[in-house]
Amino acid sequence: MLTHIAVDIGGTKLRAASYPYDTTEPTKVTRVQTQHADRTLLERVVEIITSVWPENEQVAGIAIAAPGPLNPFEGVILSAPNIPEWVNFPLRQIIQDHFQVPVLVGNDANLAALGEWKFGAGQGHHHLIYLTVSTGIGSGIIIDDKLLLGEIGIAAELGHVTVLRDGPQCSCGKFGHLEAIASGTAIAKWVEKEIAQGASSVLSINTQITARKIAEAANAGDSLSIKALMRAGTFLGQAIADYVHIFNPTIVIIGGGVSRSGNLLFIPIEQALQNAIFDPHYLDNLKIVPAALGDDAGLLGALALIRSDRSSIISKLE
Repeated sequence: MLTHIAVDIGGTKLRAASYPYDTTEPTKVTRVQTQHADRTLLERVVEIITSVWPENEQVAGIAIAAPGPLNPFEGVILSAPNIPEWVNFPLRQIIQDHFQVPVLVGNDANLAALGEWKFGAGQGHHHLIYLTVSTGIGSGIIIDDKLLLGEIGIAAELGHVTVLRDGPQCSCGKFGHLEAIASGTAIAKWVEKEIAQGASSVLSINTQITARKIAEAANAGDSLSIKALMRAGTFLGQAIADYVHIFNPTIVIIGGGVSRSGNLLFIPIEQALQNAIFDPHYLDNLKIVPAALGDDAGLLGALALIRSDRSSIISKLE
């Protein structure tokens, strides 16, 4: 039986799974910490692939969801957050040479979008936008059933659109990006700043403030936490309106840890979207929904990639 192997290189967790050719139920799954004191990340990737390699089955291919700007056509990591040694790093060729099977590499957010489209909340849609709102804001876009990749595969960075001129500094070093205002990290920073300036809250800057704690406090009625999520949701909704004007999708899927805040985030998103849309027809049949695949989005997106011989990545490789 043919088997596919999917790998998801996360900031804190490294995951790999082997999938029989005709199912999304893995036969083997391994999850480990991404960083290790005695191993390089490349060694960790090789080890985790080996750990899920089937004993008596043929591996048809490996797909890897990786962070950072990368060229999926060549499988080269151009740069990657928290991996300073991976600059113009030929990950696909290295893994392919080691295991002697076809290998594909894709941006993690792009592949999460592909996974949601193929196996999750985006099934049945031909035009889709996916946003993951977590430590940062990643994204992927599907148009006419294909990932929108651009000339060298680095398109669809919707988190790095400027939404507030002279706004706070983003993790990329620029200012006023959506990620700098509505990511989990940005929400926590805003709450810390408000408390430092005298705002009342059950949260305290003497303990670590996170987006999860803010969501919990908001659900318990903390007014500052509610305001923080409404602020983030409003900026997200305004940005989504711009994306809808450009791409005219039928569904916008929002994943990542911050999306688990529920209506505290989604209601201001929808209100801001409706206020910012210049023609109501853009909202015809449009859905704004939470992601369905959770932490498995990267793995299942990689699986969708390696299985889809009509994906734009495979087509260009051929």
